[in-house]
Amino acid sequence: MGHLLSKTKTAGWTGMRGKIFWLGAVFGLGLIFFSAGIDLPPARCLPLFKARAAFAQDNWKEEFDDICSRTEDATALDAGELSALIGRCGKLAPRIGKLGESGRKVYMKRLSMCRALFVFVLEQKKAKAAKQEKIK
Repeated sequence: MGHLLSKTKTAGWTGMRGKIFWLGAVFGLGLIFFSAGIDLPPARCLPLFKARAAFAQDNWKEEFDDICSRTEDATALDAGELSALIGRCGKLAPRIGKLGESGRKVYMKRLSMCRALFVFVLEQKKAKAAKQEKIK
């Protein structure tokens, strides 16, 4: 009897027709969730644009954390490293400027404080070097 079932044609939503139906259903649901702005759990479905946005967001955040973490040992850095950090602050500012209003205000203020510290330490190092050269 099992051999009779294997020889019969299957009808309904199987085969190519079933694959096309399910592909369309999944695509349609994806469009519905995408247009409604519903966030699904990342393990199941995360829209591509959100993944890219999260990566870009993490990218500037990593840069921000790296720059501002150097304020603790700013006095131990040489003039070249301080100049490089000041330049990195300048490059990061436009990226932070693209954030939402509250995030932009907070991170721009923190970045400007980090930059101001680096500028201050660099100026002090230059003044100290000039003073030592005058003495010689």
